[in-house]
Amino acid sequence: MANSEANGSLKAKFANAKYGRFTMVVMAVVAVDQISKAAVLKYMALYKSIAVIPGFFNITHVHNPGGAFGFLAHNGAPWRHWLFLVAVVLALGMILYFHYQTPRSHPNLALGLSLIFGGAIGNFIDRLRFGEVVDFLDFHILNHHWPTFNMADSCVTIGVLIFLGHILFKKMPY
Repeated sequence: MANSEANGSLKAKFANAKYGRFTMVVMAVVAVDQISKAAVLKYMALYKSIAVIPGFFNITHVHNPGGAFGFLAHNGAPWRHWLFLVAVVLALGMILYFHYQTPRSHPNLALGLSLIFGGAIGNFIDRLRFGEVVDFLDFHILNHHWPTFNMADSCVTIGVLIFLGHILFKKMPY
């Protein structure tokens, strides 16, 4: 009996560590995202641009009412805002489920899911507060611009790349 209690306690300890790491990563992502956006909102007028690396990287204050890469940004339909809010809530639920299913033997997959979750929360906060997302990282070569993005988008992208790496290299838990 004592051995099974010890095993149960050990499982609980590992579960707490797994969720503790998830929570810390999510909180760090949200903090960095929201602090960086607050600085842009406070110190830069909308559409103002500061060249950091001329010809390659600017900090440019823009707002995106659409989804990734400006998806539906020019669609003024009143349902657009609600569509994105509902989509994020559903995605967050799926990420939590995947994280719950991820064994501790796959810490990188858990990290990727944490990054996606934190980034989604960061942009969700913007949608709730402003009805759109604050973007400011502007990369370009000559006149070819990558869509402007933010720290939350960066974390989502890195998390998705980690997730896809697990799929492509057949490292998904069974």
